[in-house]
Amino acid sequence: TQSLEPAVRPGCGGMHGSGTIAFGLWNARPPVFTHPLPMVATVILGMLCVHLLCFSTMFLLISKRLDGNRMGMEVFALGNLLLGVAYALQLVGGVADHRAIGFINHTMTLGAPVAYALGAARFFNRPVPVLRPLLAVAGLYTAAQLLVQFTLGTQARHAMLAGACALLFLAMVVALLYGMRSFAKDMRAEMTVFAVLIAGICGLNAAKLVMILHSGLPALDMNSGFQTVFYVYMSFLGTVLPPCMVWLVLRRLTDELRVMATQDPLTGLLNRRGLMACLEMHFRSRTAGNAHLLIVDIDHFKRINDTHGHQMGDLVLGRVAQVLQATARKGDLICRLGGEEFLVVALDIEPAGVFLLAERLREAISHSEVPSISAQGPIRCTVTIGVSESFSHPQALDAVLQQADAALYRGKESGRDRVESAFAPLPLPA
Repeated sequence: TQSLEPAVRPGCGGMHGSGTIAFGLWNARPPVFTHPLPMVATVILGMLCVHLLCFSTMFLLISKRLDGNRMGMEVFALGNLLLGVAYALQLVGGVADHRAIGFINHTMTLGAPVAYALGAARFFNRPVPVLRPLLAVAGLYTAAQLLVQFTLGTQARHAMLAGACALLFLAMVVALLYGMRSFAKDMRAEMTVFAVLIAGICGLNAAKLVMILHSGLPALDMNSGFQTVFYVYMSFLGTVLPPCMVWLVLRRLTDELRVMATQDPLTGLLNRRGLMACLEMHFRSRTAGNAHLLIVDIDHFKRINDTHGHQMGDLVLGRVAQVLQATARKGDLICRLGGEEFLVVALDIEPAGVFLLAERLREAISHSEVPSISAQGPIRCTVTIGVSESFSHPQALDAVLQQADAALYRGKESGRDRVESAFAPLPLPA
């Protein structure tokens, strides 16, 4: 609705023009808009484009710094780029543009969440391809758009995009909830946050589908309250999700550094630093019982290296580590001390039980073998094991290590392939 007010006041210049024009100017009044902020959604959409393109650049730079495993950051950068360009095209061509720019906009809008899903798969170490799935989705969806546009019209094409996005985001929410119980058990809080945020955009796309089907293309008016809410939420996601992804990358990197600091790279067993950390955690419990330390030393390991080469020697070390893990009790700590020496810390065990455990470990290793391509056939090895007295705090590790080492030395002097202890063991059952 408009009302009129004088545009030229009496006494001012311009009163000698045409009568009709003067009358029109006299009665002209500026239009009064029914929407107080008609450009809110447009401004928000423009800011969202800038956010997406900036974070796309940041993700790409992060991926360049990650040697080897890029954790899907380059794919997240591609997803942000697709969505940022799609929204830029929407600003240029309008929401209900049925020209080629509109088809490209819709294809890129749907391709962005597909790229996010592929990036998430790579983050969780799933070696999925990227370009082929994206190109397949782009080709199929563009063909579907053309078919729908020429058979059902522009309204149906927009409804198809809203419905496809809602289904895609719903699948992502389901995958996140499943991941909390399977491949992302250590990230339940983060997966919950992502699931809630993505569920919000899923609900908004479902609501947009209903509104398009009910009201037609006017539901896409950029000045409508729904569009403002939609793009405010999208801008919120564009601000919150990228820092969340950076946090996940930092957490993954710190976890990897922690593993590197506490595990032996060849066998995957604990190193001494990791063993100390686990001992401190165990003895911190009030119900923790006594523990015994076993040193497991491979007999004549230098001969294996000299005869078969260091590569086969590494395979022997790996095989012994596997046997120790498979034969020790659940909860026992296994560590590679260095070279051909391993440690097994038997927790909450009596002296008679630890001697039986040591015999079981020795026998299991003596019956194992490492395949070899040489004419000598598979490689077998034996071990000598030294057992310490019991201890009940991590600060005693050095003392019991000396006890077990002395027992190990006696075992080596007595012929190897045997168990020696720093205490008098109970006789083994017949």
